[in-house]
Amino acid sequence: QVQLVESGGGLVQAGGSLRLSCVASGNIFSINIMGWYRQAPGKERELVATISSGDSTNYADSAKGRFTISRGNAKNTVYLQMNSLKPEDTAVYYCRLLIPTGAVWGQGTQVTVSS
Repeated sequence: QVQLVESGGGLVQAGGSLRLSCVASGNIFSINIMGWYRQAPGKERELVATISSGDSTNYADSAKGRFTISRGNAKNTVYLQMNSLKPEDTAVYYCRLLIPTGAVWGQGTQVTVSS
């Protein structure tokens, strides 16, 4: 059974930085896409960034230039470096793993940006 564990959320002032981590365990397959999504109160879950097993990346417009997604050397870990954070980045951030058998979600980590 595949599991995802996120960490790194917290409270930060506007303009600050945070680094989120997500570690996947189980059979994650050699071909997969890992990504970060977020959900703010009263809003739908939205894409932040994804990275393929070939290291191709994709970013939401809101994340371009400020956030960087990357994988660890073991390929079962994905990071989201978030710089120049804004209050509107406040949300629960979820890690997602897309594999041939379907999508797996983490439990989420809260990011709060104060103004």
